Amino acid sequence: MPPQNDEERRLMRRVEELCRVAQDRGIPRYTGFLSDREQTLAEAACHRAGFSAFRFWGGYPEAERRVLCLEPPEAWQEAPVAFLQITAQGADLPEHRDHLGAILGLGLERACLGDLIQDPEAPAVFYAAVLADKQAFIAAELTSAGRCPVQANPCDALPDRLARGPERTVREATVSSLRADAVLAAMMHTSRARAADYIAAGRVEVNHLALQAAHAPVYARDIFTVRGVGRYQLTEIGGKSRKDRIFISFFQY
Repeated sequence: MPPQNDEERRLMRRVEELCRVAQDRGIPRYTGFLSDREQTLAEAACHRAGFSAFRFWGGYPEAERRVLCLEPPEAWQEAPVAFLQITAQGADLPEHRDHLGAILGLGLERACLGDLIQDPEAPAVFYAAVLADKQAFIAAELTSAGRCPVQANPCDALPDRLARGPERTVREATVSSLRADAVLAAMMHTSRARAADYIAAGRVEVNHLALQAAHAPVYARDIFTVRGVGRYQLTEIGGKSRKDRIFISFFQY
């Protein structure tokens, strides 16, 4: 997937340079946390640089924001991701955006912070995936989020019950073609005309890029974001039915 602007081109050039350093010097290199779109671009840059010893890691298998790890064979591996347990100590419990704003308010860039996960069994507790070299700083400096005092303590990992990630219901449908409007209509349980209206109104992104045409082809693992509705992932494209319709599997985030 080609870069769309100067910022994305800079990211790809930076990843290619990190690949060269890792390969030539035989040492691991790591980026900050990347979004889904940035991960796609970073992977393309690795392939363009001819570097195959890479992986993405966000601290747990289901992480959305992840670090690109460039680790040549036989090189030592670092642990680029660490966690903080952030506990609110007041009645006015902070939300996700409050924690995000408080951490970035310490003067950190967004790339220093991965996923923020609320403990469903303890609403006052959030876990933050952070770059390992920022863990001690955040733990020492983070004292409030929103209007609530908080205490941030370093921890080695997420609790197992959170690390497994949320259980998502995979659904199945059949579509007449792999056009964007047909697939989106099936996922949203609406008409193809209605799905096309969402696309024409500029409300649909695929892999974090605006979907330009209803007839655009889509592929397995594509992520659809429909503004005001939700997000979906096309998990699998299967064979055809007796009526020549295509089987698909998907889930809603």
